[in-house]
Amino acid sequence: MAKNYTALAKTILKGVGGSKNINNVTHCTTRLRFKLKDVSKANDDDLKNTDGVVTVVKAAGQYQVVIGNEVADVYEAVLKEGHLPGGGEVADDDGEEDDTSFMNKAIALISGIFTDILGPLSAGGIIKGLVVMFAAFGWLSTRSGTYQILYSIGDSIFYFLPVFLGVTTARRFRMNQFIGLAIGAVLTYPNIVALASSKTVLGTLFKGTAFASEIHTTFLGIPVVTMSYTSTVLPVIAAVWFGSVIEHWANRWVPTVIKTFIVPVITMVITLPVTLIVIGPITTWVGDAIGAVMAAVYGFSPIVAGILMGAVWQILVIFGVHWGIVAVTTADLASLGYDPILGLTCMVCYAQIGVVLAIIRQTKDPSLKKNAIGAFFSGLFGVTEPSIYGVTLPRKVPFVLSCIAGAVSGGVIGAFGSRLYMLPSMGVFAIPAYVNPDGMVVIQVVGVIVAAVIAFIVGFLLQILFGKKYVDQEFNEKQAQKEAILADGGAVQGATVVSPLDGTVIPLAEVDDEVFSSGAMGQGVAIEPTNGLLCAPVDGQVVMTFATGHAIGLKSSQGAELLIHIGMDTVNLQGKGFETLVQKGQMVSAGDPLVKFDLAAIKEAGYTVTTPIVITNSKDFGKVSQVATGEVKTGDKLLDLQPQAVDQLTQDLVANPQLNAN
Repeated sequence: MAKNYTALAKTILKGVGGSKNINNVTHCTTRLRFKLKDVSKANDDDLKNTDGVVTVVKAAGQYQVVIGNEVADVYEAVLKEGHLPGGGEVADDDGEEDDTSFMNKAIALISGIFTDILGPLSAGGIIKGLVVMFAAFGWLSTRSGTYQILYSIGDSIFYFLPVFLGVTTARRFRMNQFIGLAIGAVLTYPNIVALASSKTVLGTLFKGTAFASEIHTTFLGIPVVTMSYTSTVLPVIAAVWFGSVIEHWANRWVPTVIKTFIVPVITMVITLPVTLIVIGPITTWVGDAIGAVMAAVYGFSPIVAGILMGAVWQILVIFGVHWGIVAVTTADLASLGYDPILGLTCMVCYAQIGVVLAIIRQTKDPSLKKNAIGAFFSGLFGVTEPSIYGVTLPRKVPFVLSCIAGAVSGGVIGAFGSRLYMLPSMGVFAIPAYVNPDGMVVIQVVGVIVAAVIAFIVGFLLQILFGKKYVDQEFNEKQAQKEAILADGGAVQGATVVSPLDGTVIPLAEVDDEVFSSGAMGQGVAIEPTNGLLCAPVDGQVVMTFATGHAIGLKSSQGAELLIHIGMDTVNLQGKGFETLVQKGQMVSAGDPLVKFDLAAIKEAGYTVTTPIVITNSKDFGKVSQVATGEVKTGDKLLDLQPQAVDQLTQDLVANPQLNAN
């Protein structure tokens, strides 16, 4: 279970004089760095005596509260409890470096945005599906109050999805969450929705091209391409990201006394018009282009079109550009009385839940199993957002497998020539939409049912055969770490730490920084380096990297937690002269290069390069002994860590020499 830092955050906020006494707060490797309006309001003694606070330091115009390796989590709790406007004024200018690929970042971003609303999404999907089923069986009249109320309960979270995503996206971008909520609310505001279907046409933008768009209104004389943003994803995410940039910018110069209301005004007045004029239309045009391409492919081969549509449909939904396909469907239904394009996608949901059912069988993670079961039942009714965002997408390969199974379902529908004769519902409830009101074509309806069954089976089998190792990767890593730390009777093991640098060993007490010299961060030594290459001092895992490159955290395979800090106050260089060579989570061996740094440039900038190597969990060891003195080379033995059990045995032998006879 994740540790709760709420109480600690509240104590820290009280200790620094309250939220209103804070001009700015950031964090570096080990400490919260406050810029306070009145330092005299801070209570040093109370903070120093707080469990979870190592010490307090006043330096470089900052009030620094030293936390240790958990500083990033405490920082987030301080932002939340202090209701501080995350990102701008309190932006983490020394946060962990993210070296992952763009695709991994995008997946992590989207999954993170949806995590908090997976429960309501699942509930809404199940309720909506059941209500539609009751109506289909004749148990409820669609005109009855019961139906209308229950359907509204199930459908509301999907209709107002931009409002929910406005909050979670703002949290992700460290923006005021209520401004994010307001952005989502504007996108679903009735007047904005009504503009999309207005009969007033002022003109056509890009007339004669594939991007021809009717103009229903203007903003300061600028044409606005209106569309309905209800149930969309990408527009609000992009809007909130843009809004966070504006908010952070405004926070830097708006006077504190009027910041509370002026910053939201500036943010919303700039963000929302740009969203309606630029961001929304771009997503619309992307969707329109995709719809036109798929219509052309269908004309060439319904099977090929089905394979393509089934494969990419979930991706289009994730990025909210599937509305172009819906627009093509609406136009086809109006002009032809049927549509073949959207109908290729309606059974992809069963590919997704086939994969999810396999994951339920495969996972050993109780939390994942619980979430997956809820997502599965929601998916039965055609609502797959909980499955995508909470189960398969974060694990990547299972999501890809669901897309492959979806491609199979689309190909089957294309082969049977199944068509939609009305806008479909979800999952099994979409089947009636394939019934021609002028006379049912049985083979077309059968084709849809066959596609659903095949999609489910293929998704299940693909996950069973190829996806198992991707299900519990993170869970297994955590379990392995726990087992490693609990080895040898539940204590950390003894270890040897070798020198990560060429240079001269200096006692930690001689480091010109109270936090390190006092041993508050843990025991260890420092090195005055003679070259600019920092190497791994142990076999283990990189647990912290920083965008500024000035520090790195490691956890040895024996359970030792190390912090290596290159120079003092070098965070102020903002990464100049540093190059991190590894990624967070990467396994390393002693001697592997970790960070390159420019000794001359750092010294020229006025900073010392003295580098502490600290065992931050020193209390878990019986003894941390300095082995090397004077000059050392990379790889020379530097520290010896004795486990608690060994140290206790040594003490027992000293007290009772006769024990040695055994």
